[in-house]
Amino acid sequence: MQDLIEGRVWTLGRDVDTDQIISGKYLTIIDPNELKKHVLEIALPEFATRARPGDILVAGENFGSGSSREHAPQAMRAIGVGAVVADSFARIFYRNAINLGIPTIEARGVRAIFETGDVARIEMRSGRIANARTGASVPFPPLPHHLLELLEAGGLVEKVRRELAARAGSRGPP
Repeated sequence: MQDLIEGRVWTLGRDVDTDQIISGKYLTIIDPNELKKHVLEIALPEFATRARPGDILVAGENFGSGSSREHAPQAMRAIGVGAVVADSFARIFYRNAINLGIPTIEARGVRAIFETGDVARIEMRSGRIANARTGASVPFPPLPHHLLELLEAGGLVEKVRRELAARAGSRGPP
């Protein structure tokens, strides 16, 4: 994972729940290429057709509330969301997104400094997000080392795969 994440911003309001991120009617879809066609279909209808890999979602309070379904961050990952930044998150969404390798940053006041189309610059290790157009910025507590490791590996499953492969390699051939 890079220390600096930069991308075009899409803004959302507060209380965006998992059903607005990916509607429950799509929960039978397991193919990421199909799932991404419906991401944010309710909250931002144009997102699925206009989003580019690396785009950043900036939202208000309580982003990802609702059910604990992993489909919401899976759909975001499939479409290539570069990061999700919000004033606050529902805890289970936050961990699901981190576990899938999506940088997820809680930064109080962040929604107030961005409009859709702005460019965000996120300094992961120093804990600052800035609007490239206006220069406005807000600090955030840098993620703990163990979460940065998950993001650097591409998520929890990939991190475990790498650790198991390294462990198997250190034992040598049978």
